[in-house]
Amino acid sequence: MINFFTKMKPHLVAVVLFILVAMAFFYPQFQGKSIKAHDRGTFLGMSKEIRDYKDNTGKDTYWTNSMFGGMPSYLITANYKGNLIKPVTLAAQFLSRPAAFMFLSFLSFYILLLCYGVNPWIGMVGALAYGFSSYFLIILQAGHNSKALALAYIPAVIAGIHLVFNGKRLLGAGLFGLFLSLELLANHIQITYYFGIVILIYGCFELYKAFKEKWLKSFFVNVSILVGVAFVALLTNIPQIYYTYDYGKDSIRGKTELTSEKENRTSGLDRDYIVDWSYGKAETFNLLIPNLMGGASGGFDADSKTFKELKKQGGMQAARMVKDMPLAYWGPQPITSGPVYIGALVIFLFVFGFFFVKGTMRWWIVTATVLSIMLAWGQNFMWFTDLFLDYFPMYNKFRAVTMILVIAELTIPLFAFVALDKFLKSNIDKKQLYKALKYSVGIVGGLCLFFVLFGTSLFSFEAPIDAQLKQYGWPVDIIQQDRIHMMRMDAIRSLIFVLLGAVAIWLYYSKKIKKVFFVFLIGLFILADLAMVDRRYLNDSHFESNRKAENPYPMTAADKQILADNDPDFRVYNMTVSPFNDASTSFYHKSIGGYHGAKMRRYQEVVEHHIAKNNMQVLNMLNTKYFIVAENQGGAQVMLNDQALGNAWFVNKVKWVENADQDIDALADFDALQIAVIDNRFRSKVGDFDGSVDSLANITLIDYAPDRLVYKSSSKSNKLAVFSEVFYDKGWNAYINGKYVDHFRVNYILRGLVIPAGDNEIVFEFKPKNLSAFQTISLLSSLIIILLFVVGVFSANGLLTKLGVCRAKIKE
Repeated sequence: MINFFTKMKPHLVAVVLFILVAMAFFYPQFQGKSIKAHDRGTFLGMSKEIRDYKDNTGKDTYWTNSMFGGMPSYLITANYKGNLIKPVTLAAQFLSRPAAFMFLSFLSFYILLLCYGVNPWIGMVGALAYGFSSYFLIILQAGHNSKALALAYIPAVIAGIHLVFNGKRLLGAGLFGLFLSLELLANHIQITYYFGIVILIYGCFELYKAFKEKWLKSFFVNVSILVGVAFVALLTNIPQIYYTYDYGKDSIRGKTELTSEKENRTSGLDRDYIVDWSYGKAETFNLLIPNLMGGASGGFDADSKTFKELKKQGGMQAARMVKDMPLAYWGPQPITSGPVYIGALVIFLFVFGFFFVKGTMRWWIVTATVLSIMLAWGQNFMWFTDLFLDYFPMYNKFRAVTMILVIAELTIPLFAFVALDKFLKSNIDKKQLYKALKYSVGIVGGLCLFFVLFGTSLFSFEAPIDAQLKQYGWPVDIIQQDRIHMMRMDAIRSLIFVLLGAVAIWLYYSKKIKKVFFVFLIGLFILADLAMVDRRYLNDSHFESNRKAENPYPMTAADKQILADNDPDFRVYNMTVSPFNDASTSFYHKSIGGYHGAKMRRYQEVVEHHIAKNNMQVLNMLNTKYFIVAENQGGAQVMLNDQALGNAWFVNKVKWVENADQDIDALADFDALQIAVIDNRFRSKVGDFDGSVDSLANITLIDYAPDRLVYKSSSKSNKLAVFSEVFYDKGWNAYINGKYVDHFRVNYILRGLVIPAGDNEIVFEFKPKNLSAFQTISLLSSLIIILLFVVGVFSANGLLTKLGVCRAKIKE
């Protein structure tokens, strides 16, 4: 028992350290505060109707009408029953967010390094380096919680794969299955996809090694195990994966039916949308020098020349503007919250490692790292990006290609600390060490020095905003001097950390300091380097009270005026915000707009072709009852649209069209009250109806819920009704007097239904197909994953047996 606790000691220390560091960095969280995260507020707006419905009824809904006329909630918030992995992820987040995300990042990367045979004390330093990479803190500040959680689990997924390929199949399979299930549950498909590429690269190099060393049979056994476990892990999350996949075909990530702008189209998102955010080639060096191109799209501090100049010209009020204006960043991206800074000392150790780590690990790491950098260049390396957009499966489903640098954020510290551990365990001669230090300092430190000395000759330090600033009399030349100063100071800063690391290595090798103190110094330098940069982008000023965070959009007078309307279902067009990139309106109303990265493709096309051009017939058919417009005095005014067509109406005529192009074009000039535009593919579902005018015919919404709409109708003959609800037949079912009937798409995006003569009750219900079966599959498969993990842990090759030594050898 004493021996067991001795072996467990470093791991217990690691867990306590990770908890304390996470709590220290996010200490305002434990004072009743939350991060003022833009995307957190956006989520609260998007999900408000869904959450309110759950609170009021205790039921889950998988549809919301609060954004874009209505859309599934699969990629907003959706609760599926049965998955036993959910309690695991909730328990893992015992610190609560965001500290829990940092703790899990530390722990997961620590597990990865242990599985690579790294000494636990080195593993702790490596874990801190991974968790403090600037991008993780930047996305937390923005409120990208699902992305942060997915990134936290990924290292342990790779750890499981590595164990399987290194002879610990049962433990590896258990670890891989559990953390892949957790990662999929985080529901950030783009992160999962990117690291799928990493795993593919890893597998290719393992295949080469197996072929060369003649152990192909073992290789395919390992692959079979991992594929089987991955399939079960996928089944644990089958409801969200299936419904997300199925909905994706109808979202902007699916293929359009329109034939215009073919050169910009892919089978997924449009090319320009995908590469809007692309890293500049030179910008890549901010992985080493954070303020190379100004850091974030923000202003300067009070020590800047710009601040002092404006204070001199216009006083303190003018000078304060410097802090809020987007002056500092001058790189190629439209806007950025900060650089992907991995750490100067971490990158130095990465380069240093090439003198100690040989074999396939070096090459799969280099391949994955270089590929992520090249793909992050996006439109700045378009021929290469086009290859992936056109030929690599699913790559064109994701936007913001800069995000793929998360691969480099994992591979660089992984290699760096495996190498550092190998250096500490190796008996190298002085000549070999001198060579390693000479080249490492020369390359990494030399780059820093190069930017200090010659940076002004390489770059103009001009930003697109400078021309506009110059027109308004801003001191652009002084602003550019501040940008130069920022680059030089950070280049010098990075050089200092590189030299500190090199000196520490030399002192340890020369036996001037002991190994424990050396590891402490490296950890201290890395923590100081990364934490100080992180505080630029996430600090005390980014927190607010929990109460304020839960209500990010205070009610306005315009909101109160609209909410006084007792009509249960109408839409609002808020023109005081960017209506199709803002979820604030959805917090209180059913919005014509909203914010989502996977809105419905057809709805987006209607926005582009008609709503953006103020086509009132389209706005009327969407039952846009209120407009919120800006007043000259700066407030907001509510305008009633008395031409809105209501929840449903009978039409007299049909305009048949042959394809999507004709369908959307027909909306440019039609009377929505009298005519329904219908694609010929639905002709068999429409059937016969009476197109004559019946002044007594009526149809009225009598009961509203997000996923259930009830109407009453009365007419002397069969009538064609148009409903101001978005058509989505993968879940919406129509019933007349309790009997299922086919409905069809009209007016490009709405629902249509032929209603028989007489008095009728019409019900639309949203029920995702096969939900009950999927939840049962999720329950059984998650039970298998948990049992596999438990068996792996307590097996002869399990974690508790090996935890004290963790000597899984790295095959060269």
